[in-house]
Amino acid sequence: MGDPHRVGVVGLGVISRAYLDTLAHHPELRIVAVADLDADRSAAAAATLPDAAATSVAGLLDHPDVQTVLNLTIPAAHVEVSLAAIDAGKHVYVEKPLAVELPQGRTVLDRAASAGVRVGCAPDTVLGTGTQTARAAIDGGLIGRPLAASAVMVTPGHERWHPHPDFYYAPGGGPLLDMGPYYLSALIHLLGPVRAVTGTASRLRPERVIGNGPRLGQRVPVLVDTHVSGVLEHDSGVLSTITTSFDGVTTTAAPIEVHGETGTLAVPDPNYFDGEVRLCPLGGEGWQVLAPSAGYRAGARGLGLIDAVRADATRAPRAGGDLALHVLDTMTGLLRSAAEGRRITLDTTVRRPHPVPLTEAEDWQGR
Repeated sequence: MGDPHRVGVVGLGVISRAYLDTLAHHPELRIVAVADLDADRSAAAAATLPDAAATSVAGLLDHPDVQTVLNLTIPAAHVEVSLAAIDAGKHVYVEKPLAVELPQGRTVLDRAASAGVRVGCAPDTVLGTGTQTARAAIDGGLIGRPLAASAVMVTPGHERWHPHPDFYYAPGGGPLLDMGPYYLSALIHLLGPVRAVTGTASRLRPERVIGNGPRLGQRVPVLVDTHVSGVLEHDSGVLSTITTSFDGVTTTAAPIEVHGETGTLAVPDPNYFDGEVRLCPLGGEGWQVLAPSAGYRAGARGLGLIDAVRADATRAPRAGGDLALHVLDTMTGLLRSAAEGRRITLDTTVRRPHPVPLTEAEDWQGR
């Protein structure tokens, strides 16, 4: 094992804790700098990391030891920070979505290609045993030829638990751009790229009330659609339907189902790394649980960055920028379709990422 890959973290909000818990003690990585607009937050994070300095964003980008910038800022800041890191000669791994608009996302990838640096993007949950075992079942012919799929995410909204939920209801937020990347990344891993979309959307409440934290009871304006449904036409001919909503209480629908000529597969929630994969074969005796057969066991946030650091000339990062751009194209295409009332042909495509062989936790954790 060579020298650890050195990482600087920009943005130390709620999600950062999960990343730091995964990355701080990994032998192949070293967090050497942290930055946030709140200097106290930077100092507090640095105090938990033995090799990290608390600094400004500009200071982190100028830090000579930082090789990759882990961009955990709010969606509206993703592009600005990613481009600044690329211009500083750093690789980037960014929280989802890659950008708020497709041209911005394309600029990030084009600028990175010109600079000779890599871009990775969450979600990495689809690299766990849940989605990957389902993919292995499909690729292994357990449901025959795939014909259709459905993906459903229904919640009452993040303002119930998040102390500062404003960005979920601002441009770059909403259920599709916030939660859609999990479901769309999973569908692309399972079924391949999307060629066209048709969408519809609604926004029936003008504001939300914060239900937790120091701003309890404050109202947040809703500036984005909060219920989005659509149909995805995959290159393979498979039709997937997707619903993402901040307007419902709950649902009994499976997070993802894939229907084939000889069976149906129930896929666990792609917001998590693992979960039960179930198969109902045609003419069989009902649902059966499949043992994990692929994916990283006991996955955790930041796994996609570890996977990217381990990538080489023979394998691209599985949570790569090209996949994130295609997911962004799919999401913005759905929203554009809803606004214009027509089918949208996508501008991008992507190869299915390399499947993940069944990998024990101690291997990817570097123990």
